[in-house]
Amino acid sequence: MVDLTNVLGGPWSPHEPTPEPAETQVRNAMAEAGLDPPEAIHIDGKLHRFATNGKKGDDAGWYILYPDGVPAGTFGNWRDGIQQNWRMDVGRSLTAAEEMAFKRRQDEARTERRRQHELREAQAHDTVSEIWLHAGAAAPDHPYLQRKRIQPNGARVTGDGRLIVPLYAPDGQLASLQYIDSEGAKQYHAGASVKGCQYTIGVTDDADTLYIAEGFATAATIHEATGKPCAAAYSASNLSAVAEYWRAELGHHVALVVVADADDHNVGRLYADQAASRSGARVVIPPVPGDANDYALAGHDLYALLHPPRNEWLIPADTMSEQPAPIRWHVKRWLQAEAMIMLHGPPASGKTFVVMDMVMRAAAGLDDWFGYRVSRTPVVYLAGEGHHGMRGRIAAWKQAHSIRTLDMWVSASGCGLNTPEGTQKAIEAVRDLSDPPGIIVVDTLHRFLEGDENSAQDARAMLEACANLMGEFGCTVVLVHHTGVSEEAQHRARGSSAWRGALDIEISVIPEKAECPGEIVQRKAKDAEVADPVYFNLEAVEIPGWVDEDGDRVTSAVLREADEPENKGAGRDDPVSRQLKRLQRAWWSTGAELADGNPYVSRSGLKAWMESEGMKPGSIKNALAPNGKFGVHMIATLLDGEAIKKSHDGFVVCDPETASSWLIMRGNS
Repeated sequence: MVDLTNVLGGPWSPHEPTPEPAETQVRNAMAEAGLDPPEAIHIDGKLHRFATNGKKGDDAGWYILYPDGVPAGTFGNWRDGIQQNWRMDVGRSLTAAEEMAFKRRQDEARTERRRQHELREAQAHDTVSEIWLHAGAAAPDHPYLQRKRIQPNGARVTGDGRLIVPLYAPDGQLASLQYIDSEGAKQYHAGASVKGCQYTIGVTDDADTLYIAEGFATAATIHEATGKPCAAAYSASNLSAVAEYWRAELGHHVALVVVADADDHNVGRLYADQAASRSGARVVIPPVPGDANDYALAGHDLYALLHPPRNEWLIPADTMSEQPAPIRWHVKRWLQAEAMIMLHGPPASGKTFVVMDMVMRAAAGLDDWFGYRVSRTPVVYLAGEGHHGMRGRIAAWKQAHSIRTLDMWVSASGCGLNTPEGTQKAIEAVRDLSDPPGIIVVDTLHRFLEGDENSAQDARAMLEACANLMGEFGCTVVLVHHTGVSEEAQHRARGSSAWRGALDIEISVIPEKAECPGEIVQRKAKDAEVADPVYFNLEAVEIPGWVDEDGDRVTSAVLREADEPENKGAGRDDPVSRQLKRLQRAWWSTGAELADGNPYVSRSGLKAWMESEGMKPGSIKNALAPNGKFGVHMIATLLDGEAIKKSHDGFVVCDPETASSWLIMRGNS
């Protein structure tokens, strides 16, 4: 063989692709963050502004990029609260010095952005004060006011005919203006602060009720319909701040009523509930899509909507039972919405892989987890340890499921969540996100608990902190915890018994052993029947582009669904017994029918029950297949176990002992 070392100047290696230019990379990053990048990108360590809405004069977009070493910096949008760090991909891992330089640049960019933001706010404050001072009063025949059928209520007009309404800061100073054209298009004054600001229509002195609405027209409509003062918060996300302000100002002798918009994604209800939990306000939402102004314009009685019957606290049981209140789920049967959940397992059991697989499916918008329906929701993952491994796990999961983006945030470290400072730190960090999370994971419990997990007092403090998170954001909290050391303690959480008593759902992770897959077992479900166990394996996944210091490719693990092992044994875990319990639930749900004197379930009724349980069409098809896999699929398992037989267009229980016990239950019901 010919030695080409001398010819090539050293050992041959494949050509590494050249990274794209820094300007191209940052432009792509801006686009992925939802910003329209500027034509020119300047990497010069200075803060630059640019338009993000295509309008001349708009400068809500900004960036500051440093050229030395590895180009890096920060960009964002002041209007929408977007802020994102960026670092050039140079096709290799950074050195320790380069990592330190990157963090230093982030601090410098943060300081400069804050300085520019404060300067921008100060300039805007002077401008809006001047505009408001010289603007004329709005006339009742302004096109927007006429279309909304409201009076000016203190609004003014610009020289070009746009309506102007003010936004006042909590200290009473004019902070910004909102401009509304004749078609209803709204725009805030560029650079001015709007967070926590409001405009109150009507007099609050001696008022017994104060309403809080989202927009100016809605607030005006409520004030004119009731004669009571109404504060415009200008956005759903601002309702809590305005409600808290007025509760502090007026005390508890004045009733606060938050009137939220009925929007497509329940955003108004979510923020209104948060405002209510923090201020003791009552919440009113129109029963049809739209806001209170839309409701009134459609001919509905807004006054009656805002003034329900007085005695709302004691409700007749018959009235309460008229309307169904189904349980909401993030993962059907496993992760209940607005619930306290604990998932525990011994060390190296895969519990973090299990909970990450669950919540990342919700954050990515995947619709299935082990055959159970998943609903999309933002996720906050409070990670107290293993951040290096966390990066790899997330990257491997995204690679395995072909996912590009996750609506998920991860904490940089743990904190004493059960302390007032820790709770406040977590709440303030989550508040800064654009959308409130549906799920907050605390992994692991002991990394966020200051004190003793065996102490009932410390446990109650942590549970209260989690309840505060749930009340603040209307979310589910999932605690990841360890089991005890002894063999008999492997299926319960370590520490105080107070943990289990407060849980809505408790889940155990049993690690893989020999030829047996790992098992995920539900130990408690307060508001629903306990779900059947599911089984998993951890599969190694190579992360593209990741190499270690020796040049070896980096891998991590992802959760994969596995079949139930054949040697599970009899009794509670016997496949036939387990599937009979599921069939029994379906039988009761579909009317407890009989055929030839024995319990009978039609195929269509069984399918409808499975759909109500949140099973996906593919899983239902497998469950109903007579030639499916024994121990995994319902009908195949029960037919092979001779517990049922086909009858008419369904299935009848033919096991005498089972049929007899079901009939006795039916007769006693």
